[in-house]
Amino acid sequence: MIDKRPFTKALAALIAAATGKQVGEGRRPDGAGLSHYYILYALPGTFSGAPISDLTEDATLTYQVTSVSGPDPADPDSYGTQDQLQWLDDKARRAILERNPVTGKWLNPLAAPGIKVMSRQHAGEAGETPDATDAIMSSAQRFTFQVTSV
Repeated sequence: MIDKRPFTKALAALIAAATGKQVGEGRRPDGAGLSHYYILYALPGTFSGAPISDLTEDATLTYQVTSVSGPDPADPDSYGTQDQLQWLDDKARRAILERNPVTGKWLNPLAAPGIKVMSRQHAGEAGETPDATDAIMSSAQRFTFQVTSV
């Protein structure tokens, strides 16, 4: 059986460690004074039962990584910028997808108990969304993971 919760926790930890930015699961991360961060959303996945002769199961798990660029809490005249937002997007994409050019292995391992990741894919972008009233900009990228139980 593939449990989604440990995979979500492992993915959030990977993004936080590789980018050095806080990641909230389904909401803004805890902590005062955040001006840029990520929000990780688990989207509906598909799970397939194993045939009788095979004890492993497979799943396709899709996640949305929302990058948020906002004002500096210490500066009332500041605001999120497109440049910072695209920098956050690039960091998240590299954290999840970048490979070692020599070995071909992912630079950032994604390890969840009982789960082996078979593939990682960028599944599209929803685009950037500015919020002029809050001086916040956000963008959403989706990633799909093919996994199997071990």
